Formats: sequence, C-alpha cells, structure tokens
Amino acid sequence: MGIITGQEYIDRINALEADVWIDGEQVKGMISEHNAFSGVMKSQARLYDLQSEHAKSEIMTFKSPTTDNRIGTSFLEPKTKEDLEKRRLMTSEWARINLGMMGRSPDYMNTALMAVYAGAEVFSSSHPQFANNITRFYEEASENDYSFTHTFINPQTNRSQLHFEDGEKIIAAKVIDKNKDGIIVHGARLLATQGGITDELIVFPSGGNLYSKDFAYAFSIPSNTKGLTFLCRESFVYSNSTFNHPLGSRFEEMDTIIVFDHVLVPWERVFLYESIECVNKLYTETSFYPLILHQVVSRQVIKIESLLGVAQLIVDTINISEYQHVQEKISEIIVGLETLKALLIASEVNAKIDKWGTMVPEQHPLYSAINLFPRMYPRFTEILQLLGASGLVSIPTEKDFLSDKGSDLHTYLQAANASAIDRVKLFRLAWDICLSAFGSRQILYERFFFGDPVRLASNLYRGYERKALTNRIHDFLKEMK
Repeated sequence: MGIITGQEYIDRINALEADVWIDGEQVKGMISEHNAFSGVMKSQARLYDLQSEHAKSEIMTFKSPTTDNRIGTSFLEPKTKEDLEKRRLMTSEWARINLGMMGRSPDYMNTALMAVYAGAEVFSSSHPQFANNITRFYEEASENDYSFTHTFINPQTNRSQLHFEDGEKIIAAKVIDKNKDGIIVHGARLLATQGGITDELIVFPSGGNLYSKDFAYAFSIPSNTKGLTFLCRESFVYSNSTFNHPLGSRFEEMDTIIVFDHVLVPWERVFLYESIECVNKLYTETSFYPLILHQVVSRQVIKIESLLGVAQLIVDTINISEYQHVQEKISEIIVGLETLKALLIASEVNAKIDKWGTMVPEQHPLYSAINLFPRMYPRFTEILQLLGASGLVSIPTEKDFLSDKGSDLHTYLQAANASAIDRVKLFRLAWDICLSAFGSRQILYERFFFGDPVRLASNLYRGYERKALTNRIHDFLKEMK
C-alpha cells in the first residue's frame, strides 16, 4: 500500500469511531466534522498529501526494500549521513506547513517506532517473541502509513519521590492480569496529544525507576480498542475563522487523558512485559533518544524561523527598525536560531553507526539543543509581546471589518507599511503565538516537551564526557612550578 492521501487518513479515522469525550459529551458521528478536531485533521491531511506531490517525492518518501511501495521518510531507518539529512529535510517540509506548531505531527511517533524497531533485539531479553512483534508491526505501520498518538507518563497523583501507589485503588495504568490472548491493562495515563484522531495508540514505559513489573510494558493498539477512552481538555478552537485564530483554528492538536478499562492487549501487539531490565535497556541500549531528538530539533528550528519571520514583519509593518533595542531583540532570536541549527548539523556531521547498524546522530549536540529550546521559546514569545505592545490588543475580528464600522477600522488601524486589514492579520497571528489560549499552551508544551528541564540538564551533566578536559587542566597546573 505505502503512503496514503489526506482523504484516506480522514476516512480511516472517521471509520474507527474511537471513544472520545469532550466538554462532558461523547463525540458522535464523524470526528473530522467536530469543531474541536476538524481544523487539525485537515492540517494533518495536508501533510499526507505532500508526500504524494511529485516534486517532493524524493524527500518525503523512500522505496520499501521489500514491497517497492513508496513509504513515508519518517519511517526510514538511517543507514548513512545522507539518510539523516533526508529525514531532517522531510521533517522541515512538514513543519513549515504549520510553522512548527504541530509538535505531534506523524513524523514524531513514526520516528519513535523506527527507533525501537532498529534496536528490536533489545526486547528479546523480555521475551524472544517481542522483538519479532516490533519488527512485524513496524513493517505493518510503515506499509500502511499509520498515524500514532502515544503516552509516556502516569497521572500526577502524588509526585513525591517516595510515593508508591497502593493496590486498593488503581490510578496509574498497570497490567492487572494476563491470559492466553494477551495482557489486561487498567488505569489511566497522560498525556496523549492528538488522542482519538490517529490510527493507533503507542504506550511506552514511564522513565525513571520502576518499582513494579506491573508497570513494565510497551505495546500499540488501535484507537478504537474496546475499553479505551480519550478524555479531552477544553478545546482552544474558539472560532473556525483563520483570520481570527490563524493557528488555533488549524493546528490545535488536543491533549487527552487515556483511560484503560480492562483493555485486552493481544500478545502480538506487546513489545515488552514484566521486565524492568528491558525497560532500562529500551532507553539506554537503543538509539531511541538521539533519533527522536533529531526529529524534534529539526521541527524546533522551523518554529524559531517562524517566530523570527513574524517578529521581523512586525518591525517592518510599524516601522520600528531604527531603534537599537528592537535590533537587539531581533538579533537575540537570530542567535538562538543559528545556535540550534548549528547543534542540529553538528549532530549529523558527527553521526556514527550504532551496534544495530543504524546511523545515529551524535547525542550531545541534540541534548544541548533540547536544554536550550525550553528556555529560548518563552523568551522569544515575550519578544513578540514587547515588539507588538498595544497592537496585540487592538485586534478586531473579521466581522468587525465587515460591519458598518469597518471603514473606521481601515482608517485608524493602518500601519506605516501595511493596510489595516493586513496589519491586524499579522498581529492576530502574533497574538495566537504568544497570548492566546493556543499560544499559552504552546509555551507550556515546549517547556516540558521532552521532560522536566532540570532532569534534562542533569542527564546532560551525567552523560557528557569531561575527563579529558579535567586531565588537561591537571596537566597544565602541574607545569606551574
């Protein structure tokens, strides 16, 4: 089969009829027509359609070595540095369409599945069949262009270091039974972005120290599996008008709580079970993290480029480029952008083949980037606020311009280098980035995208080799006599 079209994606998700609840009601009928999901599903469909464009085919797809079908590049296991570059170019193409605002576009979890497939032999330590399960499922997913949501973390019931959930009331999803057909999972998980609008849900074990084998599992199941429910937060699609909400109306991905009510996961869909040792190997002996980070940072570069473009347009539109504090603010974004780009390219230049035969980007530049970005992004949105100032409040709606008072708006909201309506469109875009509910969620999302920033810094501290540097200083001090 190979790559699908956008309409095939929409039709497939509608046919699933997953159990999705929002604002106290279960979604009925075609979810693609629901106000909370229609915009992002159309945007997702556009990504799939891009794969079929002839001019983009060499970047967006590759030929399956087993079927000769064209497969999405997001499923490509890199074997050369050229493959890594191709993966970056693919992610960049998709990210430009949404200005980098779709953090869970299909390439994110497709990359995750590819990464565990590449190191599938690790899962044999849990059970020999599990490595075969991953290989078979990767081939199925890539040949059918599946889309995925996922969950890594447990509910925030008690975040103290010594908290252990008792067995009387199950909160965090755990395996409560098994039989000849599979494992039975019950409880809840966070935080499935795009929950209910993907083909599958992938569940990976939580990071950190597991204390019970009941929480050591990994699997993938269809989004309409019996007993599986997606509970949505409030939608930030306040209007379908792309003028009023240029980002929220199109790229609001939705975040969901996952509830497993005695869900049966068939054995052929289980990748890992009952092995805490295997959980640790998943994150330490495969190239899971660097391969995913390569996709993440590729998207984040495009996102900063988008913010720089908006910031410069504000400067040009209201003619404030002569002020040095404005130049300093724009330069701050440029420095951040060039730093992230350099780290991304460095990871590719210094890439090496891992023990599984996969070309893996160097992890330290990527870990440095993922430590920087959560600090840069909130600052760059603040710069938009400082540049836009009161203009980010003076943003009438599309209907206001069509009203009897529209002529007043055209007169009084014009800019030095733009008409009133073009000025307001730009400022509404900036507002949707840095001030709206959609934009505020993006800031929080990027702060914690890859986990707790403090823990990320600790991981970099522990993992970065510095012995040669300290030895150099020791040798230098010895020479001082």
